[in-house]
Amino acid sequence: MTLRPGRGLLSMLGGWVALGLAATLAGLARPWILAWAAVGGVVALAALVALWRVARATPPAAERWVVPSLPLGAWTPVELRLSNPGRRALDLEVHDLHPAAAECENLPRRLALPPRGWAEIEYRLRPLQRGDRHFEGVAVELRSFADLWRRRVVVGDEETVRVIPDFRSVARYGLFALSDTLGPMGLRLHRRRGEGSEFQQLREYRAGDSLRRIDWKATARRQQLISREYDDERNQQIVCLIDCGRRMRSRDGEASHFDQALNAVLLLSFVALRQGDAVGVMTFSGERRWLPPTKGRTALQSILDRVYDLETTRSPSDYLEAATRLMARQRRRALVVLLSNLRDEDSDELRAALELLRTRNLVLLASLRESVLAGSLEAVPRDLSGALRTASVHRYLEARRKSFEAFQVRGVLSVDAEPEVFPARIVNRYLDVKRSGML
Repeated sequence: MTLRPGRGLLSMLGGWVALGLAATLAGLARPWILAWAAVGGVVALAALVALWRVARATPPAAERWVVPSLPLGAWTPVELRLSNPGRRALDLEVHDLHPAAAECENLPRRLALPPRGWAEIEYRLRPLQRGDRHFEGVAVELRSFADLWRRRVVVGDEETVRVIPDFRSVARYGLFALSDTLGPMGLRLHRRRGEGSEFQQLREYRAGDSLRRIDWKATARRQQLISREYDDERNQQIVCLIDCGRRMRSRDGEASHFDQALNAVLLLSFVALRQGDAVGVMTFSGERRWLPPTKGRTALQSILDRVYDLETTRSPSDYLEAATRLMARQRRRALVVLLSNLRDEDSDELRAALELLRTRNLVLLASLRESVLAGSLEAVPRDLSGALRTASVHRYLEARRKSFEAFQVRGVLSVDAEPEVFPARIVNRYLDVKRSGML
């Protein structure tokens, strides 16, 4: 509990001192000085009474309603209910002690609570960091009459919530997935008749069917062309290998590359699980975590629980160590999606890691590309320095393109995309793999 003078008391004292100085400078008679002293006594008495009342006032009780998991970077409503258990009305200012790494709107709030009454307020919170975040109670500042004194107390319970990767993209487009299309977000999810690898049924031949799909025995029995219809093979395994090293600390706008990578992992997991595949996660160059490929209704929640509080480190990206560890844990063939932010100097070590992974798996190398590079190319050079900068960006992107082409020649799939399209590009590449039967 802390007590401090309010604006009312400071104003009264300031006015009283100003009157005394004016009376002294003007050389007023003694009766005026006595009157000034009497006014001071009244102010002091009022201040003492206000102090006694505000110190004895019963603080309000506070309750908070907030969802246990908050999406990163999204505005979420939080409700507070304050109840006055005392017999006197309370004039107070309320401020929720929300997590420090968050923005808020509509706080602090001024309230008047009647005796035995209550009031509810709502504000909006926007978390800026993932992980476990803490509310430390509700700060309430009680005000005495005329705002002579203010008393600050913390009421209510402490509370811990989880700030998770922004799951809105998955939730928003989940209904589209139910109808086999995620087109509005750039995903090409549609039925592929006759192009999968798992037999589904026989049907009449249609124009455009491949000749190798014709079932000649059924054709001979029915005296008409019959095609075999295939569906995508299910029960395949996907493993996301997530780089937690210093490369992933880069930022484009408010979101870091690491946050965008986690969004991509969640979206890929959502789509792959709907396709009947199992999804697992492994991290490297930071806190080591491993979730074997799993499927079912709780699989997506399990993945979210493993990655929501991951943070990047200042360690270099050790691709070969990650590949060696994954090969020891993952015995069955899988699509390994390596999510990182590549540089030219990574070629030699990364090549060895990819070769090791390819001995048993199909590998998709997914790298985030800084959006500022495209912006630099769009800007018109106005001097020699600008021209040299543009030439350097062109040279860097050309070297980057050749590096990815070299990996592709060795049988490694690749995605090199800016953060805003990164999740959709990875999912589209996964769907291409399913359609082609490569896995």
